[in-house]
Amino acid sequence: MINVEIDKKIRMHTAEHILNQTMVRMFSCGRCFSAHIEKKKSKCDYHFDRNLSEKEVMEIEEKVNKIVKAGLEINESKITLEEAGKMYNLKRLPEGAFDVRVIKVGDYDACPCIGEHVKNSSEVGEFKIISNDYGDGVLRIRYKLD
Repeated sequence: MINVEIDKKIRMHTAEHILNQTMVRMFSCGRCFSAHIEKKKSKCDYHFDRNLSEKEVMEIEEKVNKIVKAGLEINESKITLEEAGKMYNLKRLPEGAFDVRVIKVGDYDACPCIGEHVKNSSEVGEFKIISNDYGDGVLRIRYKLD
């Protein structure tokens, strides 16, 4: 059951984590290099070599929603900059950081992040890709939550 008190932008941001890991697992494309998270709809841009087929869009939605419905706990931990450098891409880390906050979505995803997140994946709501397009090596996925 979704808690309507949870800000939709927080839910969208957690959905971004799940979408990113789904893209990594399905296409080995890496996490999005650019994202714009809003309450009504959000977008993620990936380095990619083509557009998605309708079947792939459906498969991404199914996989993301499976993780959402799994009710995975969302946890945070702090690790040293040295530890983080061995496991994560730290290009987007603020200058001067000496430790790194890592957000974990159960055993599905883990990445450095400074944003707010729900406590459990079931709080995200239903994930829906509303459009996708490809150009100049960039795949853009736009999504919303119901």
